[in-house]
Amino acid sequence: MNRHTTNGLAALVVASLALAACGSGTTDETGSPPTSSATLVKDPVAVTHDGGIHVLDGETLKVAHTVALDGFNRINPAGNDTGVFVSTVAGFQLLDAAAGKMTDLTWPGTKPGHVVLHGDRTILFTDGTGDVHSFVSKDLTDGKPVGRQYKTAQPHHGVAVELSDGTLVVTLGTAESRSGAIRARQGRQEIARSEECPGVHGEAVAQGDVVGLGCEDGMLLFKNDAFVKIKSDRAYSRIGNQAGSDASPVLLGDYKIEPDAELENPGQFALIDTGHELPKGGADAQGCQLQLPLPGARPEGRGPDPWHRPASCTSSTPPPVRSPAHGLWSAPGRNR
Repeated sequence: MNRHTTNGLAALVVASLALAACGSGTTDETGSPPTSSATLVKDPVAVTHDGGIHVLDGETLKVAHTVALDGFNRINPAGNDTGVFVSTVAGFQLLDAAAGKMTDLTWPGTKPGHVVLHGDRTILFTDGTGDVHSFVSKDLTDGKPVGRQYKTAQPHHGVAVELSDGTLVVTLGTAESRSGAIRARQGRQEIARSEECPGVHGEAVAQGDVVGLGCEDGMLLFKNDAFVKIKSDRAYSRIGNQAGSDASPVLLGDYKIEPDAELENPGQFALIDTGHELPKGGADAQGCQLQLPLPGARPEGRGPDPWHRPASCTSSTPPPVRSPAHGLWSAPGRNR
C-alpha cells in the first residue's frame, strides 16, 4: 500500500525517493542512459500533474526535469531507489527519476493499477487484464526482471501482495463488483479464499506478515495462514486506503461512513490492531478497531473527540501523541 495522495488545488501526486545519485540536470531527449552523475538529481521527488511529471530536487524542491505525458498519470515508487512506475494508457512504464526520463521497461496492459512494495519484491496489478507480476525490486537496475506471474479469474480493480514465504494474497472480483481475496502458493494454485470483504480495496502489511485488506464493513486480515474478518460496528464503514509497517502490528486506515456520498472527506480514521488475540470463529470474530476524528472535522473549530476504544477492544495500543505541528485546518471541500 502503498501509497499516493491527491489533494489541494494542484491535485498533485508525489513519489519521493532516497537516491545515492548527486547533482541535477535536464531531461535527456535522446532516451539514452546518462553518462555522468552530474545529470542525476539527488533525492528526486516526482510530482504528477495533468500533462506530465515534474521531478524536483529533494533538497531545493526546484524543478530539475519535466517529462511530458498526456493526462493525469498515477505514479508509484518502483522499489529500486531510482525508479518510479508510471501508469500510462499502454501499461506500467518505468521512469528513471534521477535522470528525469522514461525508460523502455514496460509491462503492457490496460488500466495499470496498484503497485505494492513488500520485503524485497515489487508487485504490479493490471486492472484491465487481471495480470499480476512479482519480481525482486533491485533487479530493475539490470533491466526487466524475470519474476513470477499470476492471472485473476476475472479482471477487476484489485491488488496483490507476495509474502516472504511465497504466499500470494490477491483480491477477488469482477469489473462490476469485488468481494474478497484468495490465497495462492507456489504454482499459483488457489488454496483458500474469503468472500466476506465487500468492495475490497487497498492493502497494507503489518508486523509478522499480516495483510490487511480494506472492506466496506471493516477489514479482512490474512494472518497465520488464514483469513480473519474484522467487523465494523457500522453497517457501512469503508476502509479503502491503508498503511502499515513491519515494525508495528497496527494498521492505519481511512474510515468513510457515507455510502451515498459522491465524494466523502472522512472526518475520522481507523487503527486496526492486527496483533489482537481474536477468538476462534473466522469471519465472525470481532477485532480491535479504533477511531479518532480528524482535526477540523467538528463544527465551530472544536478539537477532536476523545480517543474512542470500543468495549470489545482489549488491545494495549496507546492513544496517539498529538503534536501542534499543524494549525487548525479543514479538508478540501469540507463544510465546517
